[in-house]
Formats: sequence, structure tokens, C-alpha cells
Amino acid sequence: MATPRPADRILVTSALFTGADDEPAPGAVAIGGDRVLWAGPLEVLPEHLRGTDTEVVDYGNALVMPGFHDAHLHYFHSALYLSPLAERFVGENEADAVARLAPLAARRPAGSWLLTQGWRDYLWNPAGMPSRASLDAAYPDRPVAMYSGDAHTLWLNGRALERLGITEASEAPAGGSYDRDAEGRLTGIVREAAAMELMPRIVGEFTADELLDAYRAFQATLNAQGVTAVCDMALMAGPGLDFVRDDLFAALEEAGELTLRVSLFPTLLADGSRLAGLQERLDGPLVRAQGYKQFFDGVSSQHTAWLHDPYANARFPGDCGRPTVDPQVMGELVQKAAAEGQGVRIHAIGDEAIHRALDLYEAAGVGRPRAGASDAGEAGDAGGADAADASDEGVSDAADTPGAAPRPAPVFTLEHLENFQPADIARLARLGVAASVQPRHMTLDPGGPERDLGPARVPYMWPFRQLLDAGAVLAFGTDSPVTPTDPLAAVYTAVTRKDADTRAPEGGWLPAEALTVPEALRAYTVGSARAAGRGADLGALAPGMLADLVVLDRDLTAVDSEAIPDARVLATYVGGRRVYAADE
Repeated sequence: MATPRPADRILVTSALFTGADDEPAPGAVAIGGDRVLWAGPLEVLPEHLRGTDTEVVDYGNALVMPGFHDAHLHYFHSALYLSPLAERFVGENEADAVARLAPLAARRPAGSWLLTQGWRDYLWNPAGMPSRASLDAAYPDRPVAMYSGDAHTLWLNGRALERLGITEASEAPAGGSYDRDAEGRLTGIVREAAAMELMPRIVGEFTADELLDAYRAFQATLNAQGVTAVCDMALMAGPGLDFVRDDLFAALEEAGELTLRVSLFPTLLADGSRLAGLQERLDGPLVRAQGYKQFFDGVSSQHTAWLHDPYANARFPGDCGRPTVDPQVMGELVQKAAAEGQGVRIHAIGDEAIHRALDLYEAAGVGRPRAGASDAGEAGDAGGADAADASDEGVSDAADTPGAAPRPAPVFTLEHLENFQPADIARLARLGVAASVQPRHMTLDPGGPERDLGPARVPYMWPFRQLLDAGAVLAFGTDSPVTPTDPLAAVYTAVTRKDADTRAPEGGWLPAEALTVPEALRAYTVGSARAAGRGADLGALAPGMLADLVVLDRDLTAVDSEAIPDARVLATYVGGRRVYAADE
């Protein structure tokens, strides 16, 4: 046991939420190096922690809690679309979306790509899929690529198709499609794997310095929102650039500028050398490669999510969507990853995609006891009891122990999980598969679930309460840039089942599925840490855990739920270092 050391910093508050209990209580967190040395009631704080050089920060009535951990976002695209290199908007309709390109066209060099993200045809008035014609009329000589809000569809003009080498004779890759009109001509709409395959070529004109600036700015935004950790998820189904840019994170870390903890999840392929190489190079506390990501279907709004029964508003007989990867191939990939001891995270939105993915996990042995395996990164109860138990009385000497922790047992998740076959809710929990969900997805398309899936399936859509009661782990995130990264807005939606911007619908959508505030906070902290395979050192305030925490100006458990989105972040700490302060 190392000699007890004074804390570098002690944070005092009347509302300390460690993750162990539902109710915040008066207390303090003692930090030494990058670790929590002690967390608990102030009156029993060990005296040796108060050194002559210890900084004591009294946050009064502010809520001190573990930092928010976004369990699913796409960092490259999020940073890019919030930077001057691109634009992000929905638009009122097709014509309005084209008109909103003007500022971008004015500031970008002549002949360069005009790139946007955010359009959603089902929210337009009038609704309807756009075509290349409107873009060609406005920009006949510049390539335009407009990525949809759900990040599954590209809207291209003729010059973009030409630059990308797509002709009337071209065939889309497996798992994707090129839309054509009644005469068989390309409309400029490219879907799923075909869109993802094109994106690396479209963004290839941006320099490393431009992208680093975008990464810095996005990191600052996340810190200001109380986000201390993210899972950067691959956004490509096939081989090639997956937009998991370890090189950019490494550059920031080497320069001492990285103020986030990042878990990387590159694409699951038969060749696992990319993940192996990342894990060999990245073994520090800030950036790690924690497993694989793969797509199994698309999205319901475009009828590309894979359903057991046809869509309620079917566009053709048997319109059930489809898998983006052949189930047999996906099964082989999952088996290989499990045999290597690597975790897998599968995008599965439709009920059939969820059902088949669980079949594949079960066949690969997920959920079976593993002799001698550490459960440090495994999914457990949704409230994070195992991590919270680490807060027993005592002072950690972890800050004095050099070296990275051993790699934990692999974690398996499903991502998004829009609607379930009822029996699969309990099966997911039984297998220990984490449910990585994004609360704000449910409010993106008011009336969409009823329109696309019909009333019989609606009760099993985003069933957070059913999942939690079944014993599943919930991990919260945003899927940014699909929804904004503000954690407070997502917590509000999980608690009220309402949109954080419009505060609708009145009474909440399927309010029986609402969570309590403490449950939502644990999903955004310890639940996300477990989904990332980092439940051993992230997600709770307890001795030995990494000192990643956020200070909010109010106790979210004690205010009216309508006040949650209005809370302010006062300070954010990563590894004991204050990386954001509202008053600076």
C-alpha cells in the first residue's frame, strides 16, 4: 500500500451524485493526480487528504456528478458539420435547402465541394424526396453533396456524380442503392452503404490542419456541455476510411490539447488488423480502441430498417427493409471477433435486425460465463451497481500505480434499437448485451412511428422502462451529428418523453417508458462507460476511478423536469484537470 498522500484538489458540494445512490447528498470528492482518492460525506473526509497545498473548491448547492459520456457519436462528421468547412441544416423544403447553400458557396474556394448535413424530407412542407434537378439548376458547375439528417442518404448533383465517376450504367455496392426515376435515370439520391462508400472521397479535399481545427472546436463544445468521454463510432459498412480518425486524436494528445477520453470503434471486417494496430499503438488513459462497430440495417424513415413484418405504409409488397450485411457474413464476423476477445457493437434499428443480431450474439457465446474473465468492462445492472460499489469507505492509491489497466472482458452492444419484438427485451438483458440508445431519436419525427410501423408496434419503440426493469444496461448518447450533443436535452427527453426544443407532446410520448432523473444520469455515465468497455475506471465517483466529473448549477433530481434543459455547466474536469469553467 502506498503512503497516504494529500489530495491535489477537494470539491465540496451540498449535492454530490456519485452514481451509487438515487439521491445526491452533501459531500466532497478528493482528487489526486488523475484519480478520485475519496468520495463521500464531508464530515468523514480523512484528515490526511487536507494538505497544505490542497485546493478546496466549494461549489455550494451545485450538483457534482460523474462527467457525461456520449456512448455513440461520429466525431469526424460532428466536428466537420459544425465547422466553417460545411453547413448543417434541415431546411423548410427542397427549394429552401438549396437556397441555404449560398453562404457556404460564397466562402469555399471555387470548384470545391459544397457539403452539408441535416435535411429530412419527411419534415419538409411539402414532404418528398429531393432530386439532382434542383441542385443542378443552382450549381451546375460545382459538386454538391448534402448528407441527410440520419446520415444514411446522400443527395448529389450532376457535377458530384460526374466527379465521383457514377454514371447511368453504374451499379451500387452491396448494402446500398442508387435511386432512379421512372425512366431509369439517376436521381442523385444514394443510400446506405453506397453513400458511406462515397463520403471519404468527398471529404478528401480537407487538409489535416483544417480538420484539427474542427476537432479542437468540437472538443471545446463537448467540454462546455459537461461531456468528458465519447465513443467514436465507425460510419462505414465496408472497407476503407471509416472516419475513426485516430491520427487526429493522436496529434491532439501529443500536443497536450486533448481534453476528452475517446474510445474508438472501427468497422468490423474479416481483416482485423486495423483494430489490432490501434490497440497496439493506443494504450493510454485518453485514447483507446475498444472494439468493433458494424451496420446490420438502415433507418425506419427511409424503410431501410429491417422489420419482421412489412411497414404499415409499405411502398411495395413485402416492404420489410433488409439487412445491410448478409446475416451469415455478419455471424462469421461476430464469431471471429468473439474468438479474438474483442467486443462488437451492431447498428440494429428494426425489430428483425435486433432479433437476428441477438441470435448471432447468442451463437457466438455472448452471455455465457467466461472462465477467469474480468467483468470490469462487462455490462451489468443498468444502474451500475458494480461500479458504484467501489465507493466503499477507503482511500484509493490508484493514482500512485503506473501503467494502463489490463484489457477487460469484451462488451457486446446493440445500437439504436428503435423497435422490439417483445420477447427480445428480456433476452437482451439475459445475454448481458448493452442497449446503446439515443433518447432524442424518439422526437426527431413526430408521428413517424405511427406512420411507418402502425399502432401495434408502437408500444415497443424506445422502451427504456421495459429494458431497465428487465435488467438491461442502458447507455446514452446522441448519434451526433444526427442529434445535438447536449446531454441535458437528452436527459430531459428520457425523463419526460418530450422534445427538449418544442417541449412536445403534452404529457410525453409513451410516458410509461419514462425514466427517473437518477436512472437517466446513470445511463449517461456508468452505463455508457460499460458500453465502452471502461466500466472499471469511468462512470462513477469512487476511490480509484478516473476523476472525470461535471458541475451543474442545480440539482437535477430536485428541480421540476421542465427546468432540466435550462441547467448550466459550471465546470468540467477530465483526469482531475479543469478543462472548462463557465466563469473563465
